Amino acid sequence: MARIKNIELPSEKQIWIGLTAIYGIGKSLGKTICLNAEVNPETKVKDLTDEEVARLRKEVDNHVVEGDLRRNVQMSIKNKMEINCYQGVRHKKGLPVRGQRTNRNAHTRKGRGKVVANKKKVGK
Repeated sequence: MARIKNIELPSEKQIWIGLTAIYGIGKSLGKTICLNAEVNPETKVKDLTDEEVARLRKEVDNHVVEGDLRRNVQMSIKNKMEINCYQGVRHKKGLPVRGQRTNRNAHTRKGRGKVVANKKKVGK
């Protein structure tokens, strides 16, 4: 089992895909890390030697990932909310931040519909 940045990499996957289990590493960065660490990207995680895992750890340390990246993202959001910029206001209200429309979508961000009290139907 390879363990990098306190994350267990899935043992049945190729190493460049397995690295995507780490927050902040996508497919292209996973391939780049493998090439820089001189590890074959198609190698399964379970077949890695200790030396290869050490080289991968050293290469991953050169990038901002996991806890540091999560902290940076949260600090950026907090900063936007403090200075009351448009994106910060949208974060406060729990609405979509990046310009999506809200009148017929955005249920994952806004939540389910709320019941409006005293709304009567128009009678005959």
